[in-house]
Amino acid sequence: MDSQNYAKAIEVLNKMAYHYYVLDSPIASDAEYDALYHKLKAYEEANPDSILPSSPTQRVGDVPLSEFSKNAHIKRMWSLDDVFDEGELEEWLTRIYKTHPRASFTCSPKFDGASLNLLYEGGLLRSATTRGNGIEGELVTQNARTIFSIPLQIPYDKRIEIRGEVLIAKDDFSSLNAQRLADNLPLFANPRNAAAGSLRQLDSKITAKRPLRFMPWGVGAMETQIESFYEILRSLESFGFAPMPFLAHCRDKGEILHAYRTLLDARESYPLMLDGMVVMIDEIPIQEQLGWTIKSPRFACAYKFPAVEKTSIIKNIVFQVGRTGVITPVAELEPVEIDGAMITRASLHNFSEIAKKDIRLGDKVVIIRSGDVIPKIISSIHALRDDSQIRIQTPTLCPECAQELLVEEILIKCQNLSCPARVKESLVHFASKKALNIDGLGEKIVYELFDRGLVRGILDLYRLKEEDLLGLEGWKQKRAQNLINSIKNTYGIELWRLINAFGIEHIGEGASKKLATNFGIRVFSVSEEEILNIDGFGEEMARSLCEFNHANRELISTMLEILQPKVQQREVALDSVFAGKSVVITGTLSAPREHFVEILEGLGARVGSSVSGKTDFLLCGENAGSKLTKAQNLGVRILSEEDLQSYLKA
Repeated sequence: MDSQNYAKAIEVLNKMAYHYYVLDSPIASDAEYDALYHKLKAYEEANPDSILPSSPTQRVGDVPLSEFSKNAHIKRMWSLDDVFDEGELEEWLTRIYKTHPRASFTCSPKFDGASLNLLYEGGLLRSATTRGNGIEGELVTQNARTIFSIPLQIPYDKRIEIRGEVLIAKDDFSSLNAQRLADNLPLFANPRNAAAGSLRQLDSKITAKRPLRFMPWGVGAMETQIESFYEILRSLESFGFAPMPFLAHCRDKGEILHAYRTLLDARESYPLMLDGMVVMIDEIPIQEQLGWTIKSPRFACAYKFPAVEKTSIIKNIVFQVGRTGVITPVAELEPVEIDGAMITRASLHNFSEIAKKDIRLGDKVVIIRSGDVIPKIISSIHALRDDSQIRIQTPTLCPECAQELLVEEILIKCQNLSCPARVKESLVHFASKKALNIDGLGEKIVYELFDRGLVRGILDLYRLKEEDLLGLEGWKQKRAQNLINSIKNTYGIELWRLINAFGIEHIGEGASKKLATNFGIRVFSVSEEEILNIDGFGEEMARSLCEFNHANRELISTMLEILQPKVQQREVALDSVFAGKSVVITGTLSAPREHFVEILEGLGARVGSSVSGKTDFLLCGENAGSKLTKAQNLGVRILSEEDLQSYLKA
């Protein structure tokens, strides 16, 4: 390799890294990257005086520091004033419109991580400094160099401060904590703490091992003629930074609220932790006219999301037996409000995790609610302990049937198929809204019928008589007749509901619908191979269904005879351009995703969840992210909603 090829190799390797780490759409295999990297490294070892600062070898961690030095920001990193509801947003906008009635706004996600200020001079990364007190922070340049989504060189020769957030994705956070559990290390409380702790490692080799990413959200010192903050943020993408998701230019309150609701709807599914939305006046001259208060800019605010993380105290521990026999420890808590809901119970996952996290009865704990019916306890606050906390003992006998429990590596299970808890939970699921939807047969009624010996299994529901119910306390003729009618209303129900109602492990609502559509009644006799041919079905799902069918032939046969379920075969347009084609959907469309899935499957398409070389079409809405970029790189045909409508009219 000569000097010319050396420079070219740096360019190619940096492009490969950008597509892999920033766009999540690799353009080369790991082997190809490694082969070129080792050639480049060999050249640098032979020519140490010729190493360019943009070389990927300069990302490798340096010798550990004894401490971080302080470094001043050229322009102060301000904190933002918070608004928490539409009324407070209205008040903030009124103050803006009083002097600048034609102001427009840039709305962008407020990421929940560790803020970082990058200084580039002559196109090269010169320093990376944490927010600190806003005036100066800690110099963490060595650590920042290990983050592949931070370019070492940008196509901008003037001095510029680029501000952003260092983050850890939710899935990466889970993997990181799982590894720390395995290594008997303390767990991070949340992705934000994990990102901040990783960024502030004195040994940058440790930072290099953490799955950190950088998402830009603004600039500090900068020489530019651009007068739109929106355009400035858009320009950062051309510098090699990650594209800003959900970025919106809004003209009024209505558009701001639409951008906020879009972001709030995506909060749970988006891979990075979001804290709210930043609302900033777009016009730079107006920003400068409004200026700052002592602690924050007058031209921006943070429209915060409702809180989802709180603390409470564990008052009691109960052991729940699920319909598959798995014992789940659940904490009864001092009531605490999270995201508008009063929380009194939270999952403790499993006993292995309780032991490794050292969670005890009486602990003050951190609770996170991410759309789960029962929120989860993610850590306890050990520093607040006194002598009253009690260790949680792992049960050896089932709390319901007193039979000896099967203790596996992580899970503890009751193997007794006649265990009252297993039967009752199966019946609750069978009658639930997404299963047979038997109105009036909720958990409390199921438990009452079971405890009085009227129902011991699914088939007993169809043997119930009005006089059986009238013998129960508080039951009148109308109530009894309504329940009997609700049970009778399940006759002729859709097949997918029956499949889902059986509570087959790994087979949920979506899988039940696909199975019913693909196989009809034959679903209860198909082979594993046939199931695996359905997009999205893996070996565990196939094996679970086949095992259930084999073990419950008599029950299945009787239920089919009683219910005579309907098989809704979707009419497929075999002459459609989408027939037999793979389609992926991304972005925000005018209707829920399910609406378009139904249309496309009716046209004979297979709707998948991820873009690959086998994808034929990408149906793309607003705020499309990495799937769009990957599809463009792979040459996948991109369709707008209008394009789809034109096909439907053809």
